[in-house]
Amino acid sequence: MSLPHAILTALLEKPSSGLELTRRFDRSIGYFWSSTHQQIYRELGKLEQAGQIRALPSAQPARGQKKEYEVLPAGRAALSAWVALREDPKQIRDPLLLRMRAAAVVGAPGLDAELRRHLELHRKQLAEYLAIEGRDFPPERNSEEDRLRHLVLRGGIDLENFWIGWLTRALDGIPATGSSPSAG
Repeated sequence: MSLPHAILTALLEKPSSGLELTRRFDRSIGYFWSSTHQQIYRELGKLEQAGQIRALPSAQPARGQKKEYEVLPAGRAALSAWVALREDPKQIRDPLLLRMRAAAVVGAPGLDAELRRHLELHRKQLAEYLAIEGRDFPPERNSEEDRLRHLVLRGGIDLENFWIGWLTRALDGIPATGSSPSAG
């Protein structure tokens, strides 16, 4: 499971409270590794118990105070070991592709509307990624860390371009009303 590694990565980038982490997941890591706020808080507890992170000492009493976490050497070592692991690509699991396969068997009234909806969602996501790219990756930001982060974003941009192209071709290839397959 990669959620603990996503949390360790985020905390190494910047020590944060659980609330700050969930907000950062919503704005960045969550684009490619989504998680609920409850999962993040639960994982923070596990990482702290495992000695990979710790809550930073607070100047004020802890009751009602948010804890800010930092990564300990054991957490950095665990993340480094995970980065070096071999992992095969995951097979795609997309319900839309399965519904299209089912539509070939049972017909697809309204499928074109759903494809158009998906196309619009992917266009919006692409616009958001391009805005992030323009804001966060000007040419002068060229450190190794920035290049790696930019490559992750470029992967998202390329995926959105793939889906936009594929959905456009799919819409060109099916009847507008979604006809039923012929009985055979």
